[in-house]
Amino acid sequence: MIDIEFVRSRFIKHFDGKTGNVYTSPGRINLIGEHTDYNGGFVFPGAVDKGITAEMRINGTEDTVMAYAIDLKDRVDFKLNDPAGPKASWARYIYGIAKEMQKLGVPVKGFNIAFAGDVPLGAGMSSSAAMESCFACGLNDLFGDNKVSQWDMVLAGQATEHNYCGVKCGIMDQFASVFGKAGCLMRLDCRSREFEYFPFKPDGYRLVLLDSVVKHQLAGSPYNDRRNSCENVVKHIQAKHPEGKFETLRDCTWEQLDEVRAEVGEEDYKRAKFVLGEKDRVLAVCDALNEGDYEKVGELMYQTHEGLSKDYEVSCEELDFLNDIAKANEVTGSRIMGGGFGGCTINLVRNDLYKKFIADAKEKFNAKYGHEPKVYDVVIGDGSRRLC
Repeated sequence: MIDIEFVRSRFIKHFDGKTGNVYTSPGRINLIGEHTDYNGGFVFPGAVDKGITAEMRINGTEDTVMAYAIDLKDRVDFKLNDPAGPKASWARYIYGIAKEMQKLGVPVKGFNIAFAGDVPLGAGMSSSAAMESCFACGLNDLFGDNKVSQWDMVLAGQATEHNYCGVKCGIMDQFASVFGKAGCLMRLDCRSREFEYFPFKPDGYRLVLLDSVVKHQLAGSPYNDRRNSCENVVKHIQAKHPEGKFETLRDCTWEQLDEVRAEVGEEDYKRAKFVLGEKDRVLAVCDALNEGDYEKVGELMYQTHEGLSKDYEVSCEELDFLNDIAKANEVTGSRIMGGGFGGCTINLVRNDLYKKFIADAKEKFNAKYGHEPKVYDVVIGDGSRRLC
C-alpha cells in the first residue's frame, strides 16, 4: 500500500497547505471466473495489498474539483456541473464517480483530491476499479455521512465505467475492491449478488502473478465485442424459446447453445461455449477448496487458460508463452488473469518449485521478448476504507 505521508506531502504541496482525509481501495486478483460477471455467472476474486490511496478535502466551492494525479504529475481542475466533464482519462473517473454519487442523493460539491497507486497499470489487477471505489468511499464519507451502501458504491463504480469511460464492464472488479477481506477470497453470484467468503490459506502453495508488461487499453476494444457476442447468443436462444426468460448466458444450457450454433456463427458460439464452461469451473473450484484439493484447483485454472486463449481469444503470444513455462515447471495451475489482451498470468505454485519457476520464467521470457516479466507475490488484503 502507498505510504500515507507520501500522498499527504503532495496534497499539501499542490493545494492550500491543509490536510484532508485519506482513503484507500485495493486492486484485485481473480482465481477463476473470467468474463463471467457480465454474463450473470460466478466469479472468485480477492482484494490485494496494492491499490489506490487518495487524500480528499472539501474546498468550499459549489462545484469546482481540483485534482492531482501524483504518479502522472498531472493536475486538472473541472466543474461538476460541466456536462462534458474533463478530457483527461484519469480525471473522468473522479468526475464520473462524483456524478454517480450525486444520483444516489449524495450532495457532492467542490473538493480537492490527490491520489497515487501501486496497482500495476495494465496488468489486469483493476486499477480503474480501485480508483472508483476509493473515490466513492471518500465522497460517501465527506458528503454523504456514509449512508450509501457498499453495494451502491460498487454499482456507482460500474456506472462510471459505462457512462464516462466507455467500458461495458461487469461488477466483479468494483465488488472485490469494496468488499475485500484479508485472508479470504469471495465467490460472487453476479446475477443475485449473493456472495460468500472463502478462507484462502493454501498450505504448501502460493499465488504469484507474472506480468508480461504487455499493456492493454479496453475502451473501444475487442472487450466490448466479446460482450456483444454473448448478448447475441442470448438473443437467439430467447427467440427460439419465447416461453422462457433469458437475460444472460447464465440462464442458458449447453443444449440451448448447441441449438443456435449455426445461426449465431462459430465465433459467437465459441465465446458462449467458454462462458458456460467457466461457470461450471468456478463451482468446481469451490468444491475443491472445501476439500483442500489444490491440485484440482490448478487443473481447472489450466482449463480456463485454454478456453480464454482458444475460444474467447483474449490471450496473446506472451501470455501463452508464460502459461507454457508454468506447465514445463510443473506449476500446479496457471492462467491469464483479467480482461485480456495482455497483462498477467496468475499462478498457483508449490513452495518447493517457486524459485525455480520464477528463475526459468525470467530467463526464457527475456530471451524471447527482450525483457523479464514482473513478479508480484499475492497477499490477500482488505477492501475500501478510510485510513485517517
